[in-house]
Amino acid sequence: MSILEKNDTINNAVKQIVEFIQTSPVVKDDFNEYLKTIGANNGANLQGAIFTYIFERRLGENFESIPELFVENSKLDKETKEIANSINKAVSSIFEIKRVTKSGFELYNIVNEKNYFVTSLMKMTNFRGLGVGDYVVARVVNIHNDYYLMEISGVLSSTKKTQAYRFAVAKIIQNPELVYIDNPEKQKEIEKDVEDVYKKFIEYFGKDEIITTNKCADELIGKFNDYTENGTKDDYSDLIKEPDEYKFFAVSEFNNSYDNFLENSLGGFSSHKETYDVGIIYDKELGMYAVPFYGTFNKIFEVEDYTKIENYESCIKFFLENDKYSANLIKSVASKYPKFMDIVNSVLAKNYSLDELLNKYKKRYINNKIISSTTVLYRSSAFSNTLGIIEEDENKPQIDTTKKIGRNDLCPCGSGKKYKKCCGRG
Repeated sequence: MSILEKNDTINNAVKQIVEFIQTSPVVKDDFNEYLKTIGANNGANLQGAIFTYIFERRLGENFESIPELFVENSKLDKETKEIANSINKAVSSIFEIKRVTKSGFELYNIVNEKNYFVTSLMKMTNFRGLGVGDYVVARVVNIHNDYYLMEISGVLSSTKKTQAYRFAVAKIIQNPELVYIDNPEKQKEIEKDVEDVYKKFIEYFGKDEIITTNKCADELIGKFNDYTENGTKDDYSDLIKEPDEYKFFAVSEFNNSYDNFLENSLGGFSSHKETYDVGIIYDKELGMYAVPFYGTFNKIFEVEDYTKIENYESCIKFFLENDKYSANLIKSVASKYPKFMDIVNSVLAKNYSLDELLNKYKKRYINNKIISSTTVLYRSSAFSNTLGIIEEDENKPQIDTTKKIGRNDLCPCGSGKKYKKCCGRG
């Protein structure tokens, strides 16, 4: 089958999915409501909204994806079904363009550190102006071991490296599995790290979870990191502290905007105004977590009268609904407290078994191996590069803007590069 014929087959499957969301009783009402909500009703906005809906929307009790619903509710030939199942596993990331070809691109995935040779499903004339070194927010799909470019939803010029890498780190924090999805070598590397550091965590703390306050958590994690790197085991007993009261409440710093999310993340828990408990947990399978209000969550099932824990209902829902907390974490707490399910069901007004509860709230973790973002970031080149960019920006000398600088003069920042190739870019 020629490239053109393959493209036509894939595009035909995509058209069927688009028709499905517009006409099927299973999803059309939700799709129309989605369009109203985001205000997309024509042109490029509509096309972008359709792709976002197909790839990111999940519906029903089982949070099924649109391609899954399409396969379940349509009479399809084998080829179309295979393409739909492949689309369901499409890789979304930010890529650096390494080469432009007649039919597609060579792309470097900043998040999972892998090169992709992709054939475009759209005419290459649509991408005039894109060149080597530019960055694209794109989605690629593997169909029969060939990669295809499904969409480009954003573009950054080659001078916007800082923004590109910040975006990559934001995606990793939101979906850490993107670092090793479609890159088995990277996954093995990270899994080996998880195994090795788990042993050191047990050696250091003598158990797999510690409860302290947010004012001590950063320093405690820092001491453990020092131990993993050089074997230095400093006394940490003064950093194990309980809050004055176990209670759940909103922490204003958790609502930071995207613009400064990285700086706030690097600031750690200790910079927060309020004092609350933090659990430092090492999951043998998924790595290390620093979990706000983990002690409070445990106390709900430990004390005689859980209704005396302030905002206990909100705390339970927080741990169930927050996508950063794994099924393993919920199972671990449930295994410690016999009345766990009775209390949870009372709060939710349901009668779930533990398996039903996890399938309802933690299906993503049941279906996928999602190693913690804290663990994954240690092995992320995007994160290392972003930290380097921030450090470089902080240490860069201030330039005297009152003095005229020629484009071909040496840059006054001291880099040794011409001004046009350094601080004068863009």
